[in-house]
Amino acid sequence: MTIQRCDWCGDDPLYQHYHDHEWGLPTYDDPTLFEFLLLEGAQAGLSWITILRKRENYRAAFDQFDPQKIARYTPRKIESLLQNPGIVRNRLKVASAVRNAQAYLNILERHDSFSDYIWQFVDGEPIQNKWKTMKQVPASTQESDAMSKALKKEGFNFVGSTICYAYMQSMGMVNDHLTSCYRFKECQNAR
Repeated sequence: MTIQRCDWCGDDPLYQHYHDHEWGLPTYDDPTLFEFLLLEGAQAGLSWITILRKRENYRAAFDQFDPQKIARYTPRKIESLLQNPGIVRNRLKVASAVRNAQAYLNILERHDSFSDYIWQFVDGEPIQNKWKTMKQVPASTQESDAMSKALKKEGFNFVGSTICYAYMQSMGMVNDHLTSCYRFKECQNAR
């Protein structure tokens, strides 16, 4: 029997594994939420599979996404990252990771957790969509607009509304698995 998945993951085993085990599953873990915020920013203008293929390289290059360490990266460290072929070598995106780590730590100083802060944009509960086709899935929503505006005000960058919506999808803040996908009900029932 063929497993019915969302169309976007196609036949690529890495994409399918990500779809089957991570995408759309509600995530409340601060380190994971931080990692994906940086990865989504790195993805801007590229395909997500490009970032997935470089994910382990990112973990190694960015100190396992330790925000304390990233926030203290020096210009010299940034230059060394720009020589690393295992990541997207875009100066603005690498500098953004440092800036976003600093903004993330500032939020943690004022809130119990980043999870509490970020999940406020969906009132703490995943939005349960019921899309039948990929054409129905929006690129952004009022919630992602609000998240983007708030994150920018906090000092983050590479957090436009489309990036925020992709982030919300990946972290399970919205369930955008198609109703025909076997993960739809699994993610719908996960909290």
